[in-house]
Amino acid sequence: MEKVTSKDGTQIAYDRQGTGPALILVDGALCYRSFGPMPGLAQLLAPHFTVYYYDRRGRGDSGDTKPYAVEREVEDIEALIDEAGGSAYICGLSSGAALALEAAIKLGGKIKKLAMYEAPYAADDAAQQTWKEYDRRLAELLAEGRRGDAVVLFMTMVGTPAEQVEGMRQAPVWPMFEAVGPTLAYDAAVLGKGHAAPVERAATVRTPALVMNGGASLPFMYDIAQALSKAMPNAQLRTLEGQRHDVNLEVFAPVLVEFFTA
Repeated sequence: MEKVTSKDGTQIAYDRQGTGPALILVDGALCYRSFGPMPGLAQLLAPHFTVYYYDRRGRGDSGDTKPYAVEREVEDIEALIDEAGGSAYICGLSSGAALALEAAIKLGGKIKKLAMYEAPYAADDAAQQTWKEYDRRLAELLAEGRRGDAVVLFMTMVGTPAEQVEGMRQAPVWPMFEAVGPTLAYDAAVLGKGHAAPVERAATVRTPALVMNGGASLPFMYDIAQALSKAMPNAQLRTLEGQRHDVNLEVFAPVLVEFFTA
């Protein structure tokens, strides 16, 4: 583990593997360096890149200076990019893809290429209203210190069956989820009001981009990926056939290698 200091003084913990051009991986909700897909993905990518994967603020070994703002998370990524030499590729999964897009919007030429997999924006007005209600209820639960209930709310919203959620509550991993429960509000903030896709802002991104969805995911994921790829002038859309939101890393990694080394 290494640490870098973000602009507001927050310490951001990260691991680094491999050699070659710098590539920063950005986690989605409830994931961090020691829990989630990034260590495995970093291992698959390390023969081709110097891979940086990190604890987003409020998770793992990173700090959590208040008040939270999406801009601070972008500054965390910028600190990693500066540590990596001033420019880097970036890849985000799920809400991490939305954060990677925010970084590409704000950091311009510091990001050489952008890869996004299934940023979970709301596809229509009804979905946006549902997510607004989720954001309101999430804020209430976190204000009351009910971290576990906040995690259950999130899992229920993303379609996890009730019996599976209950099983997870009894599992040894549950305290890890509760520990990062407050950062669910950070993911919600990254996705924006109503979690609407920022199509107009995405259109300002000139960085070469690969916007991906899974062929076995819910249809709205394709709709979102298509809208974003059409908006960004140097973007391409790719559907990974047979893949769901929890993408198979053995399938995913070669797609990234192909895109970033082209």
